[in-house]
Amino acid sequence: MTKAELPAITRRVPLADIAGFSKKLALLTSQLREQILTPRPRKAPPMFTTAEVADLCGLDRTKIHYQATREGSTLPRGVAHGTGRSRLFTLAEARLYVQQLSEIYQSPLVTERDADGKIVLVANFKGGSTKTTTAMCIAQGLSLRGRKVLAVDLDPQASMTELCGLYAENEVDEDATVLPYIYDQDIEGGLQSRVKVTYWDGIDVIAAHTSLFSAEFYIPSMLSKRPNYEFWKILERGLEPLRKKYDYIIIDTAPSLSYLTLNALLAADSMVMPLVPESLDFISSVSFWGLFSDVADNFKSREPNKVYDFISVLLSKVDTSQTSSAPIVRSWTQRAYEDWLTPTEIPASSVMSNGALALSTVFDLSKSDGVTKTVQRVRQPMMDYCGWLDEMYVEQWRLAQ
Repeated sequence: MTKAELPAITRRVPLADIAGFSKKLALLTSQLREQILTPRPRKAPPMFTTAEVADLCGLDRTKIHYQATREGSTLPRGVAHGTGRSRLFTLAEARLYVQQLSEIYQSPLVTERDADGKIVLVANFKGGSTKTTTAMCIAQGLSLRGRKVLAVDLDPQASMTELCGLYAENEVDEDATVLPYIYDQDIEGGLQSRVKVTYWDGIDVIAAHTSLFSAEFYIPSMLSKRPNYEFWKILERGLEPLRKKYDYIIIDTAPSLSYLTLNALLAADSMVMPLVPESLDFISSVSFWGLFSDVADNFKSREPNKVYDFISVLLSKVDTSQTSSAPIVRSWTQRAYEDWLTPTEIPASSVMSNGALALSTVFDLSKSDGVTKTVQRVRQPMMDYCGWLDEMYVEQWRLAQ
C-alpha cells in the first residue's frame, strides 16, 4: 500500500493576488471595527466632575460648585450628579470654566491677536514610539488649557484621523486631506477648506487618507520639471493663514523621511520626539537625527534663518518594573540629549494599551469608566507636559498684546 502524498503547499504570491488579499483584509477590518467601537460607533468626549473641572482650573471644587449653582451665573450649570454636591459638565462646559476662571493665560480672540499660533511637530521614525497617541494627547491637553487646536495628519495610515473620531476609509477621501493643496497651491479656500470639526470641543483636524502616498510621486515629478520649485515650503505657506485661527497646530507625520515629513520639519516652530526608553528605540532615535542632519545640511543655505523654538525629547511608555531596562536607557538618553530631554515622563499603562484598541486616548476616559487612579497616572504627567509646552509660548503672546 503506497503512502498517500499530500499536496505541496506553495507560498508564492503573485503580485496580482495582492489586491484580492487587501480586499479580504479590508472586510475583516470592517467587521473588527464594529466590535472595537461597540457599543459606541462614534467617539464621544468625556464628562467632567466638579472636582475634575476644579483641578483643570486650579481652584477649590467648592468655588466651581458655587459658580455653577449661584443665581445669575453666566457659567454652565452642568447636571446634578450623585448626592447633589457634585455636578457633571461636558467638555465644552469644562473648557469655558478654564477660560473664564483659571489663572492660565488665555489668548485673546484671534481677530485681536497679533502673535501667530504655533506649529508643533511630533516626529519619530520608530514604530510603537507612541508618536500619534502623543500628538493627540498634546492636542487634547492643550485644549483643556483653553486653547484652540488644529490637528494635521500627514501619515497615510491616518491613525490620528481615527483618534479624532473620523473613519478614514469611509468618511475621508483625498479631497479632505492636504493633497489637493499639494497639487494646486491656488486652490480656493486653501488648507482652511480642508478643515473638519471633530468630536472634541476645541480640536479641528485636517484628515489623512491612504492617497497621501501620491504626494511622494507628485512632488519629485514637479521638481524635475521646475528646478526652482520650492517643494519644502508647500505646507508652511498653506498653514500660514491658519495660524491666526488656532493657538496650536499639531502635526503628525509618517514614520519616515518623506516629502510631506520634510515639509513638516521645515514648517514647524518646535518639535517633540516621544521616545520609549528601550535600546532599539534609542538607537532608532539616533538614526532619526542622522537623517535630519542630512536634511539640515541640504537646506541651511535655503533656509538660513530657520530656528526651532525648542526640541523636546519626551520619554514615553516608561516601564517602572524592577526588570525594566528603562533606567539604563534613560541614562543614555540623558547623556545624548542633555537639555532636550524633558523631565516629565509618561509611564507605561495598560489603560493606554486598551485605549488604543478602542481608538481612544487616556483623555477620552471619564471618571465613570472606573479606572480613575490608573488613568490619572498617565493623564497628569501628560497635562504637566502640555502645561510646560504651553508656557513656552505664553510669554510671546503676552508681549504681542
